Amino acid sequence: MQTTDYLNEVITELSHTTAQIANEDAERLVNHISEAKKVFTAGAGRSGFMAKSFVMRLMHMGLDSYVVGETVTANFEEGDILIVGSGSGETKGLISMVEKAKSIGGTVAAITTAPQSTIGKLADITVKLPGAPKDQTQSEYKTIQPMGSLFEQTLLLFYDAMILRIMEKKGLNSYTMYGKHANLE
Repeated sequence: MQTTDYLNEVITELSHTTAQIANEDAERLVNHISEAKKVFTAGAGRSGFMAKSFVMRLMHMGLDSYVVGETVTANFEEGDILIVGSGSGETKGLISMVEKAKSIGGTVAAITTAPQSTIGKLADITVKLPGAPKDQTQSEYKTIQPMGSLFEQTLLLFYDAMILRIMEKKGLNSYTMYGKHANLE
């Protein structure tokens, strides 16, 4: 296969993921984000990079939003939401964050391929995304992509779709959001 053939196959795989995401779970998460005092995101590895891009767009909308672990992250309080993107739902450091957020009285959302995982069970809101686990030897889900790539790509697109939905609910557009874009570049 040529590089562009692989690209077409990746896009085909991604096009099949949307029908497998429960819209009611997605809407519930969007509503909780809209009502939260502050929004926090967390994820390990590539899932963490996807979370950072989501927080950037939330900031562009004027929402008080943070990536857990950054030096400018505020304190988590009751009325806040922690959104954790984790394919396996078993990453130890993320489990500790979820337990801490729950003990404080905030809302926890899990975006995962494994709703029955530790994080999925602890979460108040769980959105299941399709995707193969990093170790695909035991997976029923087939992808040409390595490790968790399909989940991570779907996670980014899901985050962007939630941004569009929140923009719609708040009456925002790209022009109004651009005023919050970095300008010291």
